[in-house]
Amino acid sequence: MAYSASITVANSSKSARSRILICGYYGEHNLGDDALLSVLLNQLQGRWTPVITARDRRAVHSMAPSVETVDRRSLIAVLKEVRHVDAVILGGGSLLQDSTSTRSLIYYVLLIWRAKILQKPVFLWAQGLGPLKRRTSRLLVERTLKTVTSASWRDPGSLQQAENWSLDIPMAIGPDPVWSHTAPDWKSGHSLILCWRPTPLLSNKGWEKLVNALSQFSEKHDFNVVWLAFHGQQDAELFTHLCEDALVPEELERRSTVVCANSIAQVQKLFSESTMVIAMRLHALILAAVGGVPTSALSYDPKVSAAAELAGLTCCELSDQLSEQLLIDRWTGAMKSPLQKQAIDSLALDATIHSKNLNQQLQSLLAD
Repeated sequence: MAYSASITVANSSKSARSRILICGYYGEHNLGDDALLSVLLNQLQGRWTPVITARDRRAVHSMAPSVETVDRRSLIAVLKEVRHVDAVILGGGSLLQDSTSTRSLIYYVLLIWRAKILQKPVFLWAQGLGPLKRRTSRLLVERTLKTVTSASWRDPGSLQQAENWSLDIPMAIGPDPVWSHTAPDWKSGHSLILCWRPTPLLSNKGWEKLVNALSQFSEKHDFNVVWLAFHGQQDAELFTHLCEDALVPEELERRSTVVCANSIAQVQKLFSESTMVIAMRLHALILAAVGGVPTSALSYDPKVSAAAELAGLTCCELSDQLSEQLLIDRWTGAMKSPLQKQAIDSLALDATIHSKNLNQQLQSLLAD
């Protein structure tokens, strides 16, 4: 699907501002959110001093040493900080959803209403809207979004939901901002990199089928297999658990190495020196593809399949009844057809719509 580059900007004559609170799942050792923050900070224009919500402040400071931070795990601290900034940004991802927990949703709703009460503008940047499984959640988010200043959405479904609610705010749509992240050139290599995560979509039987296909594929091509934990806390023990459940063939276990990701630079270097990446993690998929690395998706969530479809990458839905041969065929096809530079450049350009929309809105706040 092609994204429109058009945006609508509201006029404003508010006085100059300087400090801006950027809220998201930062400093949680999830490199996908780190990549989003990196893009946002690099593309933020104007006289702004960012204040970042972060659990591990050292992780954020390793990317941006000069930024201020506030403990994102302390709602009270974050709500207090709203008083001391001039605007609030909800950074990329799907923050307004109740599938992780209702508590997470309430956190961001309270943040938006706190800003509304203090008359601070709120901007949604590259958001995915939902999933919202509960009727009360949908009603709460609908009411809350009517108070924000502008929004940009990363997928058509989110925009459609916002339009169904008749939100009278400037809105834009574009691919995930990480499509505009820089990447080293692909050098190729002899490692197959997996960015897999635990998922309730796969029973032991489902994992066995997936791992057996992987074993056959890696043995056929004599690949070393790197299990890259893209989210340190969630992914690091996956390979160990599969081995403990006797789901990993001996030959695959011999070929396998577990690596915990600790920086975007490390991950991109590993990708650039690999033969191929098979990713469940959305931003692992994107970071590999923008470097021209042959990449295939395993989708546990519609956002993953949507990104793969947008870029023309092969994708297998984990909710489907997958055969080992189908998986092997898809991976073989992906290995032969990396994303071409023209397609990467087009996606990168389209993905800048989020920051263009945001910067135009922020500029109106700085105008006298």
